[in-house]
Amino acid sequence: MKRPSIAQIEERLAEISEETDPYLLELEKDERIGVQKSLGKWKKRREEGKLLEGKFLEMTQYERKFWTQGFDYIAGVDEVGRGPLAGPVVAAAVILPRDFFLAGIDDSKKLSEKKRLEFDEFIRREAISYNIAMIQAEEIDEMNIFQATKKAMKSAIATLHTSPDFLLIDAMKLESPYPSQSIIKGDAKSVSIAAASIVAKTARDQLMKEIAREYPAYGFEHNMGYGTKEHLLAIQQYGITKYHRKSFAPIKEFIEPNLFS
Repeated sequence: MKRPSIAQIEERLAEISEETDPYLLELEKDERIGVQKSLGKWKKRREEGKLLEGKFLEMTQYERKFWTQGFDYIAGVDEVGRGPLAGPVVAAAVILPRDFFLAGIDDSKKLSEKKRLEFDEFIRREAISYNIAMIQAEEIDEMNIFQATKKAMKSAIATLHTSPDFLLIDAMKLESPYPSQSIIKGDAKSVSIAAASIVAKTARDQLMKEIAREYPAYGFEHNMGYGTKEHLLAIQQYGITKYHRKSFAPIKEFIEPNLFS
């Protein structure tokens, strides 16, 4: 009887998720080097998968705690863009279903752009409800970044099409009609906050890329409005744009009276 090829074996392995599958025992007896390499790769992937599953379970500890207390719609809330010199501060609120699972979900800053985009699409598709709110530079200058961040978060929560009954908020404390818990570094500790982090950052990055087409000299598509060397040199050469935060240092030092007109 002709033995299956390595390609056929790897195709079969791709369908196996349990270590007790009898086909794995068959492969253990196959002395071919290629088969053992394929089996080794499967075992490595399985170990990595178990680690991600364990991490995901750990990141649902807050959700599970409040679900057991009778809260059904728990919104994770996070923001991005407090530190940049240009562009809005963006907040997102996301309510996930209880059976939500996304291996590898984490703080958006720890993910590659490709992975963030992939996760963003999945989260938007699977979420019970999500919403994004942006506060632009002009309003940030009027009220300060701390108040603007709180306003963005409150706006994202208020316009969810499914009202939450509990909030998990990354670091910030908000005055809200809903009970809540603030979690330091919550985007790495709660799947709901991590999901909000991913949705908010993806939305902001996309906007900054659109702004970059309007103002190509500033490199917004790379620096996302942060004060990189490229960005600061462009400000020195071309001045500021309507998207720059005039209340932020070092922008204040670059402002000339005619730039306000």
